[in-house]
Amino acid sequence: MRIGVLTGGGDCPGLNAVLRAIVRRADSDLGHEVVGFRHGWRGVIDAEVVPLDRTAVRGILPRGGTVLGSSRTNPFNIDGGVDRVLATLASESIDAVIAIGGEDTLGVAHRLGEFGVHAVGVPKTIDNDLSATEVTFGFDTAVQTAVDAIDRLHTTAESHDRVMVVEVMGRHAGWIALHAGIAGGANAILIPERPFDVAQLCASLEARHSRGENASIVVVAEGATPQEGTMTLTSGEIDAFGHVRLGGVGQRLSEEIRERTGYDTRVTILGHLLRGGTPSAFDRVLASRFGVEAANAAHDGDFGTMVALQSDNIVRVPLEAGVGELKLVDAAKYELAQVFMG
Repeated sequence: MRIGVLTGGGDCPGLNAVLRAIVRRADSDLGHEVVGFRHGWRGVIDAEVVPLDRTAVRGILPRGGTVLGSSRTNPFNIDGGVDRVLATLASESIDAVIAIGGEDTLGVAHRLGEFGVHAVGVPKTIDNDLSATEVTFGFDTAVQTAVDAIDRLHTTAESHDRVMVVEVMGRHAGWIALHAGIAGGANAILIPERPFDVAQLCASLEARHSRGENASIVVVAEGATPQEGTMTLTSGEIDAFGHVRLGGVGQRLSEEIRERTGYDTRVTILGHLLRGGTPSAFDRVLASRFGVEAANAAHDGDFGTMVALQSDNIVRVPLEAGVGELKLVDAAKYELAQVFMG
């Protein structure tokens, strides 16, 4: 069997660990040939193929990013894109495709199944918002990176009696903000699932100051919006999957807090820092487990599936289950965070 592998969407700590595991299992143990497509689905469209063997993946386990490169290319939004994908898979004699990505990348893999493409999915997103899996690799690393930053910001906030607004990634789901906020001892956590009241937030900060607690940390997800709906700024740009590029909520929020309370307020936007760097031990292990099972699924001919973590076991679920709807922060988990706010 000849297996093609690709990484799509945003880069993520642990991607290289998945690639290494797929090659070690498929090539070394099962006797299959593995090749990689450069830059996600764009590489399949353009037939950018590189060999993947033990030598190619040696030493990549601790590396961040992806040695294959990535993109947000959507073949269904390009004239003739699907036909070019099919032509490349045929000319390269690809028997199975292992797609590593989030809802968009795996959504393409699912749709291509209707055209006869034999696909297996590996869930990847630092946002941890894919359904059917309890956690995605990259999330643990992103949260720890955010917590490290928050720990440092506590000391500078206390030294200057400041309010520090920390913006983290999270378009539709606030998992990074929630976990980093709880672990980092934030005084307010704002997530996309719960539109926030700016006046209420400022009143909470003023109550802290009245108690002599003159330093505060506010963690906000990039997709969080105020109830009045007037603060979040976007570039207006749309990517290949129809998503508006977000940005600006942290800066705008800090300005509102300063104007309404008079407190010295600063913003730190962690942004792509959360995507980069060395993956945590947890993410290396989870990514390795996903990669091995994805190779097993391809070997078994169990296509149209996605590997997932459930009750500490790696299982296979229909691709549709993984991309059908986003996994959002539920009320119970946010109520836990509220215990520590204020």
